[in-house]
Amino acid sequence: MPVDTWLHFILGFMIIGAIAALEIKDILSSIIAIGIVGLGLSLAFLYLQAPDLALVQFVFEILCVIILIRAFTRRGQHPIGLKRDVPETVIAITILSVIFVLSIFAFKELPSFGKPIVRVAERYLAKGAQETGSANLVTSIILDYRAYDTLGEVTVLFTSILGAFTVLRTIGRKHRK
Repeated sequence: MPVDTWLHFILGFMIIGAIAALEIKDILSSIIAIGIVGLGLSLAFLYLQAPDLALVQFVFEILCVIILIRAFTRRGQHPIGLKRDVPETVIAITILSVIFVLSIFAFKELPSFGKPIVRVAERYLAKGAQETGSANLVTSIILDYRAYDTLGEVTVLFTSILGAFTVLRTIGRKHRK
């Protein structure tokens, strides 16, 4: 089958999963349906020859589904109807507004699209596909030129998730006792 046919099949699979997640009344089943959508996106990235994005999406989706399932299977421990104070909401909106305004100034300082910022980027653009043989320039940069950097980033993310899980688990055990 051509790639376009597979992408249409995966897109239909994702749409069915999204509709199922919206229509299912059981929260746990809905979370699993959302996981199916993320899996479809990971497969779409794989067929579009972007294995770096597929790998990140797959790992992220698995971790999110696990965290959501753990959170909602113990929903008796989580208060359902939390009321927010007005000052907290005002502070959150103010902080988001400031970040939005500052990001507008930051985006204006970026160079125009297609103009590399540093000389290394010029080399990647000029010789990346030729030297690595990759069909996707982003993949060649991440998995060939910067493989150790990518491995380090994934290790840091995995370690931070494990650390947060350990801290939350320890706090949960203290509350039980």
